[in-house]
Amino acid sequence: MEATATYPFMAGGAAEGTTLQAGAVALADLTACPRFGLKGGGSAAWLKSRGISLPDINRIGAYRGMRLLRLGNEDILLLAEGGGEALAGLREAWVRDSGAKGYSSWREEGWAWLRLSGLRAPQAMQRLCALDLRADKFGVEDIAQTRVAQVEAVLVRAPAGFDVLFDVTASAYFARAVAAVTPYCQDLPTETEGNI
Repeated sequence: MEATATYPFMAGGAAEGTTLQAGAVALADLTACPRFGLKGGGSAAWLKSRGISLPDINRIGAYRGMRLLRLGNEDILLLAEGGGEALAGLREAWVRDSGAKGYSSWREEGWAWLRLSGLRAPQAMQRLCALDLRADKFGVEDIAQTRVAQVEAVLVRAPAGFDVLFDVTASAYFARAVAAVTPYCQDLPTETEGNI
């Protein structure tokens, strides 16, 4: 019998039964989307040897439909929300290679990937994170390694909102934290009103 992956909010997952917020503040679970993390000596050089241009640390690049997050000099995460085949090929090449290549950081198994979106997502982030996340301060190529809802997280601005990656065991808590702040977001101005 072949093992199948269980994600936090699906049947049998650690956050089963937890409701994901919808509406002006929406929370979507992208944990099942393909991703691959490399860490340690040789990671950056191996990716460069495959023709992949790496961004600066705490910046985002692109490769074949994937977002490439550079979390450290030798800590790189590829998010393949729409480039699963390219990621699978890259991972297979990495597995076959016997040279210096770093090691898998198991981000696809150990991290949840949630997207906070909706008209009031910036106001929710004001309440969940202490950073200045206004679009002119925190753009689409920026990464913050910070705390969101008191959870250590990697935070990026996605075209539709904010992607938050964190330890999968905190999934239910994170969803409840977003639900708890949502009622308090209606009275805050939106980005288009110039204050966020």
